[in-house]
Amino acid sequence: MKDLPQLHQKKVLVLGLAKSGFTAARLLHKLGAFVTVNDSKPFEENPEAQELLNLGVTVICGRHPEDLLDEGFELVIKNPGIPYRNHLIQKALEKGIPVWTEIELAYRISEAPFIGITGSNGKTTTTTLLFHMLNQDGKSPLIAGNIGTVASGVAEKATADHVIVTELSSFQLKGTESFRPHISIITNLYEAHLDYHGSLEDYIGSKKKITENQTADDYFIYNADQQMLVDHAKTVKAQGIPFTLKGRTEESISADSDYIYWQGEPLIERKRIMLAGEHNLENILSATAAMLLSGGTKETIIRVLTSFTGVKHRSQFVGEWQGRRFYNDSKATNELATKSALEAFNDNIILLAGGLERQHSLEELRPYMDRVKVLVTFGETADRFAEFAESCHVPTVIKAGLMDDAVEKAVSHSSAEDTILLSPACASWDQYESFEVRGDAFIEAVRKYTEANE
Repeated sequence: MKDLPQLHQKKVLVLGLAKSGFTAARLLHKLGAFVTVNDSKPFEENPEAQELLNLGVTVICGRHPEDLLDEGFELVIKNPGIPYRNHLIQKALEKGIPVWTEIELAYRISEAPFIGITGSNGKTTTTTLLFHMLNQDGKSPLIAGNIGTVASGVAEKATADHVIVTELSSFQLKGTESFRPHISIITNLYEAHLDYHGSLEDYIGSKKKITENQTADDYFIYNADQQMLVDHAKTVKAQGIPFTLKGRTEESISADSDYIYWQGEPLIERKRIMLAGEHNLENILSATAAMLLSGGTKETIIRVLTSFTGVKHRSQFVGEWQGRRFYNDSKATNELATKSALEAFNDNIILLAGGLERQHSLEELRPYMDRVKVLVTFGETADRFAEFAESCHVPTVIKAGLMDDAVEKAVSHSSAEDTILLSPACASWDQYESFEVRGDAFIEAVRKYTEANE
């Protein structure tokens, strides 16, 4: 771990705990900063705050004092989920105090180079797939970021022999200053998280920060089938590595209906690839390009692509029962992700969808709703989803409660050869703590139903 002399005896405020805030606060204290942590959860219910207090960190819990920033802080590190409209963040920016997310701290202390992966959809699968490729090729990768492992904690233990493969959200990237991945990837860009960013421009601008500090010694892998990314690549100093699904090209990486190509030469026949779905092809191309740029072998790439079956909660195959196949795509928290899931399957889909109401349009789904024979909808969007499905002439629309009820109704209206797909097109927070909890509830409901009806 690199030392950061500029933080010695500097007053730093860590706003919001959870995993990233706790890790950042502990690390800053270790680096010699005078750390204050402010978290909304009461102290008696906050084991992270209690542990930090025992280390000598100043802890303020249960409230966000209006005068907190009058204490002379020289840096704020905020939890990525705290929006910039938060009054303390606004006041810090007005005072000219830098506001980071812990990704910036991770980069500054890391001895290892970063591969940074972002995009509206596919970044988790791309990150996981690339990690498996590098790991099987003996490249000593570490995995971090929005995928669940705090980047600053990983960077603290990394050496120059490692490479840190990092999934990055727009929330995390917005709070970076000097972050510079050696390889950056943008899988795709669509409208998302406008409730946090306030505008599409701010969302896309935050995503594009992944390339902001790259130089001609670095690489930018991007989706050449999206004109905005083609245009962005022209402004980036890094070497551009485009990928396309629209047919073989003589340079970089590409795919047609039969093969994936590297620099115009066939790399692998698509029918040999285990990871299903057209939408996953973007993830495969970008991860494969990053692997090859990292010195990985084609033999390892082929071995991984013929064995990797996907990531939990992302079009995850759950099982088969009496001819029905169950898939958990709980990570589909917007309509574009659900559109990709529907594209991956043919007709006879029993779709389970719904969740937190964010007033997102559902129109992106309309061209694919003819594949849906039954919609089981739930959560705050249940009525709107039902109206939309009826306007698409879905034959059967059913409203359900929690996941046990939704699965029971889905199976009872299904037949052999049907695909029962949880792909909600909405966030989970109206009924479940996270998309992971929602996906696990689906898996458990499938298990209970199928075991009870053997």
